[in-house]
Amino acid sequence: FPSHDSGPFAKTNLNKDAISKVNLGQDLPFLVQNTPSVVVHSDAGTGIGYTGIRIRGTDGTRINVTLNGIPYNDAESSMTYFVDIPDFSSSVNSIQIQRGVGTSTNGAGAFGASLNLYTNSYNPSAYLSLNNSVGSFNSLKNNLLLGSGLIKNHFTIDGRLSKISSNGYMDRATSNLNSFYVSGAYWGESSSLRLNVFSGKEKTYQSWYGVPEELLASNRTYNPAGMEKTDAPYENQTDNYTQTHYQLFYNKQLNKNFKWSTAFFLTKGKGYYEEYKAEVNVKEYLPATHSLFNSLNTDIIRRRWLSNNFYGRIASLMYEKNNSELTIGGGWNQYDGKHFGELPLPNIIAIKSPIEYYSNTATKKDYTLYTKWQYKLTQQLKSFIDLQYRKVTHKMNGFDKTPHLITQGNFDFFNPKVGLNYTLNNTNFYTSFAIANKEPNRDDYETGSLQQPKKEILYDWESGIQKKFKQY
Repeated sequence: FPSHDSGPFAKTNLNKDAISKVNLGQDLPFLVQNTPSVVVHSDAGTGIGYTGIRIRGTDGTRINVTLNGIPYNDAESSMTYFVDIPDFSSSVNSIQIQRGVGTSTNGAGAFGASLNLYTNSYNPSAYLSLNNSVGSFNSLKNNLLLGSGLIKNHFTIDGRLSKISSNGYMDRATSNLNSFYVSGAYWGESSSLRLNVFSGKEKTYQSWYGVPEELLASNRTYNPAGMEKTDAPYENQTDNYTQTHYQLFYNKQLNKNFKWSTAFFLTKGKGYYEEYKAEVNVKEYLPATHSLFNSLNTDIIRRRWLSNNFYGRIASLMYEKNNSELTIGGGWNQYDGKHFGELPLPNIIAIKSPIEYYSNTATKKDYTLYTKWQYKLTQQLKSFIDLQYRKVTHKMNGFDKTPHLITQGNFDFFNPKVGLNYTLNNTNFYTSFAIANKEPNRDDYETGSLQQPKKEILYDWESGIQKKFKQY
């Protein structure tokens, strides 16, 4: 897959040196916060733990993120939770940020922007490094990076172990993050095969509620999470999640004109967040067999779980000859998710075992096919056409508050993009027009069976100038 796309769109490229200068343990949005049109935020206030990003004002649900060309956004919410892959940036060799719709080769779901991260580089020399960072609020980062170099002229192995922790700026906004990354590759004369396995495990104290306005002047670090407990904040009001990725890549130079690339992937996730809830009506949580206690109000501890698998394939065939570059590609993926709630310690008279108080499943399928053609009209002028078809189906078998609401979305999208690039010496002029369509998120469907959400559509006109000098 191409490391960077050269389409007529606003974009910023960051290489490994640029990433290393700012990679001190904060989440990935903070590494790109000084690029154009980017605004980031941190729940804990330190950039460690849950963070968010906006590009051109669009929120994280409309920013397409790929890891080596493989989609990373959560299939149902469309959000990206970089806390689930802590210190992944230490394995990243390059980043491209495309503002606006962008090109199909950087993910099917691009809407307001795309963020494309690449780790698949060739490291022929052996290396070993230990990196440690320390900062405010007891923030610590430790990682070990190692690589075998080229073994028997064909094999390389790269790996990373990481641990990041912080107390956070907000009260009790602690983070405890662990991760690993392993990549093994075979390099042939005209082909390569690579397997990536990486995983992250996070435990963070909840701090996503914000500070009440009346306390901003006197207590800016106030965290309402866990405060329903009367004697002291609940000590385990935490979010816990483990996410593991498996990526298999095969690239083949068929001849001097054709190149074939394909990848298979599986992402497994499971976790919960735990809450202390005071004076709740027990009937909201007990099955009908315990109707004797329906009028009881008590304090409970609840866990809201998510267990999911996300898997699929992407592929592309590229043809290059003379002034023409044609790419035909696409992919499919499927998300299978289960949402369920549990009372691990019911603390209710006569009920001693854990209770599952809601359970529902969801399936989402995504199919994409695109054709991208770049043609050099003159030595300086290049045309760009990108035609994408995307089909999305999403079925949800109930929600936690409306378990009997069965909803399904079916969408067929056509996303065309056209543009021109004019390059003279070290100056590049570009202009483009693109259309993007986006399906609703899971939360949008919970409005009710009689009021279902519709798609979003974006019309994106771009024009820009880029000039390169020796010093800037």
